[in-house]
Amino acid sequence: MVETYVKERPMKFRELGLPSNMLKAIEMMGFEEMTPIQEATYPIIATGQDICALAETGSGKTAACAIPLIQKVDLAHNTIQGLVIVPTRELCIQYVDEIKMIAAGTAIAPFGVYGGFDKDIQIAKLKHKVHILVATPGRLIDLLYDGAVNLSHIKCAILDEADELLRVGFLADIEFIMSCILHEHQTLLFAATMDDDIKKLAYDCLRTPKLISLIEKRAIPKSIEHYFSYLHPNRKQAELTGYLKRKDVNQTIIFCNARHKVNTLFRALQKDFKDIQYIHAGLSQDKRTSIFRQFKQKKILQLIATDVAGRGLDFSHVSHVVNWDFPRDEEQYTHRTGRSGRVGRKGVALSFITRHDLPNLRGIISKIKITPHWIGKDPLQENSIPHEPQKQNTQNKKRSYRPRPGKGKERTC
Repeated sequence: MVETYVKERPMKFRELGLPSNMLKAIEMMGFEEMTPIQEATYPIIATGQDICALAETGSGKTAACAIPLIQKVDLAHNTIQGLVIVPTRELCIQYVDEIKMIAAGTAIAPFGVYGGFDKDIQIAKLKHKVHILVATPGRLIDLLYDGAVNLSHIKCAILDEADELLRVGFLADIEFIMSCILHEHQTLLFAATMDDDIKKLAYDCLRTPKLISLIEKRAIPKSIEHYFSYLHPNRKQAELTGYLKRKDVNQTIIFCNARHKVNTLFRALQKDFKDIQYIHAGLSQDKRTSIFRQFKQKKILQLIATDVAGRGLDFSHVSHVVNWDFPRDEEQYTHRTGRSGRVGRKGVALSFITRHDLPNLRGIISKIKITPHWIGKDPLQENSIPHEPQKQNTQNKKRSYRPRPGKGKERTC
């Protein structure tokens, strides 16, 4: 059964009867009213029932998981009682940071384990007090094989970005991890998007779950405005440079589809922007962590990235997202553009469109029900000539063949 939650008035955290130390920490984070996903899921999680919760990106899913999870920890036992599985290292770090902030006035100890970091240091930490473990699948499995992690006291397991975790690349790992929790426990799945096939897999992990959906067939926040610019690829850099220099552009993530494109664009833009940096999976984990933290602290204003920055990460100051390369599908578009417009704030997404992107663009607009705003010509209108910019440049470059004097006929291969 799908329950679509309708909010009459925002519920306040102080109405939950939270311990005073937790409530103070939440208020110090600047939170007073609960978001719809937090309000809809909190009472269900508190009863111990399994949940599959769908809510738009930037809706407060992390706190929706973290607050009741912290309350389930029994400090009389120095065991891992909560497990959170996430698909990326950056999301793992973010999750641990948020749990630490919410649990600041308690003795609860969260810890994150992920690849790219010294495993021996992680094992040493796990021998001491850890109540809530946040992990990426690969590193968690390594630690399970090493005997460094004991899941026999887990009360609640959470799959965040569950749609990604249940895809082919992660599915076997998730099935193995869940099979290691032999006793009865609560399982929570949270995601911004989930197609029917993934939803069926999700139910294999759950026990008589309650499905909460707040996306109303769209996971794109209504607070985001979607702009598109149809242009020749050679004009993209000039267009982007002018756009980033606008006064209303505070902090921006620029998405490319490949690492080498990130590197190339960074070299091209760094002469015009001093507060610019880039990130992709080719960087060391220490470097990636440092860049993300500087970006969250607004020491970096423009971040060029692959989709390593496209899922789950909460950059509350981001005003604009730019798709330098157009996303491959509606899910990727949803997660990228959702880095702006967080928790109801206004955000802007700009996508550069070339002739080859038009079929994909039509499908995405149709599936996720966005209203496109065009900067310049709208190539989707019947009166537009979508190939004209490309065709004109091609014609200008063509030159007729002229054989070199004295060289005879044109060579063939």
